[in-house]
Amino acid sequence: MTLTKQTQHRISGALLASVLLLLSPAHADDYRDARAELIAAYQLEDYPAMLVAANNALAARPGFPGAIFNLAMTQAVNGDAEASLQTLEILLRKGVDFGAGELDQFAAVRELDGWSAHKSKVDALHLSFGAADVITMYDDAEFVPEGIAFDNAGQLYLGSIHRGQIIRFGESVEVLSDRNTHWSAFGSRFHADGSLWFASAAVPQMAGVGEDEGKTGLFRLNVSSGTITKAAILPQYEKTQVLGDLVIADDNTIYATDSLTGAIYRYYIDSNEFEILVQRGKLGSPQGLALDASGNYLYVADYIGGLYRVWLQDGSLVKLEVADDTTAYGIDGLYRYGDELVVIQNGIRPNRVAALQLSDNGLAITGSRLLAANLEQFDEPTLGVIRGDDFYFVANSHWNRFNRENKLPKGLTGPIVLRLALD
Repeated sequence: MTLTKQTQHRISGALLASVLLLLSPAHADDYRDARAELIAAYQLEDYPAMLVAANNALAARPGFPGAIFNLAMTQAVNGDAEASLQTLEILLRKGVDFGAGELDQFAAVRELDGWSAHKSKVDALHLSFGAADVITMYDDAEFVPEGIAFDNAGQLYLGSIHRGQIIRFGESVEVLSDRNTHWSAFGSRFHADGSLWFASAAVPQMAGVGEDEGKTGLFRLNVSSGTITKAAILPQYEKTQVLGDLVIADDNTIYATDSLTGAIYRYYIDSNEFEILVQRGKLGSPQGLALDASGNYLYVADYIGGLYRVWLQDGSLVKLEVADDTTAYGIDGLYRYGDELVVIQNGIRPNRVAALQLSDNGLAITGSRLLAANLEQFDEPTLGVIRGDDFYFVANSHWNRFNRENKLPKGLTGPIVLRLALD
């Protein structure tokens, strides 16, 4: 999870904090404008104007869970409880609930005859689902894990946001590198040569971030010696940048997402050069990424924009069509498993791991299967890694626990890694 995502936990106020978790990017677009009008109308208690703005927001971003929920809330405060419940049902068919049962704005909706049946389905949605095994736990509640990787010998590696460390699990836990040689450790992947590449950024959530805040880059770690053998610092295009995830395409090429500026970069190892593949501002908050089977396209999860396919030849974007009973928003980790995209979604409620079915042409999501949701270990699951037919992932990053001063509360559990069977 990156700064854009963490902002979601700091929003409060009358316009349904649980919906505004899914924020717009800094650049203007039709959705952002409509949402701003919606908030302004709500504050003025101009409910008819709210309804216009809510419909405009949903038209600008069809299928967006936050926009659907805002429309339901707007219908409720406009006195159309029946329409509000119907809209909540649309959201529920996507497997999403933002807590209408707990909000005063939906009081009239809860008095409808149909509410009891709706609530039963909501309650079922929040039941624990999925058979996941606990692979390992680490007794450091302030580690805040993000990147995860396995080497060829089957040893597990985790990267820390708060500690700024890379650790390896063996007979004991070994700290291989720390913030003396890089910053917070985000997404990580092993190269064919056995080295570990990871994205790193100086974020406010890293203890002792200092004057480096806003810097980011890709780092190569020799896991035998614990030495950083390459530090590729991204040019300072913007004041704050965060390379949050990466994928290694071949011996010389890495792709990485900047979740703050919306850019996707191509990095050449031999020449130590970054090339802009997708311009800053084209995406809202790109997170996970995965190559297609041909190696000609890159799938990218825009946290607030859905799923896109990028043509690697020129960086052109195509947004994937998504089945009505599925949502592709709020995706953090993204991985390809045959003709499916395995996703970790922590930007919707409930958080989940799911496998999204790709169409034959790779331009649509035709359906999905739920792999895990509401597990007792969940506390903002983030990134994962596929090994064979198993998926390993971080269950409890605690990103959502940082307060406004970027401090963590007492009593948190240390990192937990879970395993799910994909087949």
